[in-house]
Amino acid sequence: MTRDVDPLEQLTLEGLRRRTSQKWQGHDAELLPLWVAEMDVLLAPEVEDALMRAIREGDTGYSANHGYAEAVAGFAADRWGWGAFPVGATRVLADVMSAIVEVVKVSSAPGDAVVVTSPVYAPFFSYLAHADREVVQARLTDDGRLDPQSIRDALGEQKRKGLGAVLLLSNPHNPTGTVPTRAELEGVAEVAQEFGVRVLSDEIHAPLTLPGATFTPYLTVAGSSNAVAFVSASKGWNLAGVKAALAVAGVGARADLAAVPSELDYAPSHLGVLAHTAAFRESRGWLDALLLGLDKKRSLLDALLKEHVPGVTWHPSEGTYLAWLDCRALEVPPVMSGSGFAVATDIAGPAKLFHDHGVALNSGHIFGDGGDGFVRLNFATTTEVLTEAVTRMGRAVGDATH
Repeated sequence: MTRDVDPLEQLTLEGLRRRTSQKWQGHDAELLPLWVAEMDVLLAPEVEDALMRAIREGDTGYSANHGYAEAVAGFAADRWGWGAFPVGATRVLADVMSAIVEVVKVSSAPGDAVVVTSPVYAPFFSYLAHADREVVQARLTDDGRLDPQSIRDALGEQKRKGLGAVLLLSNPHNPTGTVPTRAELEGVAEVAQEFGVRVLSDEIHAPLTLPGATFTPYLTVAGSSNAVAFVSASKGWNLAGVKAALAVAGVGARADLAAVPSELDYAPSHLGVLAHTAAFRESRGWLDALLLGLDKKRSLLDALLKEHVPGVTWHPSEGTYLAWLDCRALEVPPVMSGSGFAVATDIAGPAKLFHDHGVALNSGHIFGDGGDGFVRLNFATTTEVLTEAVTRMGRAVGDATH
């Protein structure tokens, strides 16, 4: 695919409504869904070819995992300057979230803490708590960036309690869309070394670093040897339903990654491994076209918000296709985070206002501390859908203030 073909403008609203995935079936049909992290795109041609070839040949058995790590290594060297990618220190696992849980299990003990930088990806809370770990929150800065002092305070509290800890990063960060700089990650690594804790870096959105920002793999920063990174084509090429992920260990974490039960090597989908391998190895042109399209949508969203919902503000995303919108100036009661786990379909506060006017967004409270009064919007859609959605949001605010 050439760069002048925008993957985000190939589908109509009518065609999108025929989709059976969670994004388009999780809410009433009349709502415009800008919530869950799926993109409104067709498959990259190279990925489609890999899947169709396997289906035509009946190649639908257990995955042999050949080539995935090598494909990521080539991509990482070309795009991120990661020339010493440790292919031999990787495991192919079912998906990023389940892989994180398995590495947490071998890197810590029941009752230990997993420190997360909130507001952060909502499933971190429930998955880790169900794995018998305590989730401890270290707040981001007010502009959505990593705060080494906040992390130091959280780790220090665990040390005073005599408990072990693991630090879990979202890099690039979901939901704020910030892409940590090398200096910021080096600051985090320094704190992790100070407390002797392992760092787990969820880098699922790394291929979606937008123009103007630079992605830094955590394992390439000074002091990062005691870490495991998790990569996937799931977000960059819209393959959430065709699962496979790669865990990559630093020198100090390789024994623990090897200790993840071997039975889990059967968990990745064979079709998933084929699709993800083709994405990283063969489908960089499609990704480039997508990034240009996302850059245009980022600008369009900014203009639409200023026109229709001027009370809503944001720091335009540096990576991902997620917009973290500050709605605290609106006359909508915030949601005070309580006990228990929130899920993606929990709707309250500003998200409830917009939902009632035909737009499905994620409510900020599900992302933990600092999320009340915010919503997360997925702008990986067509101009038609994004324009209509923000127009509806403007009407919602107008109705609420009159």
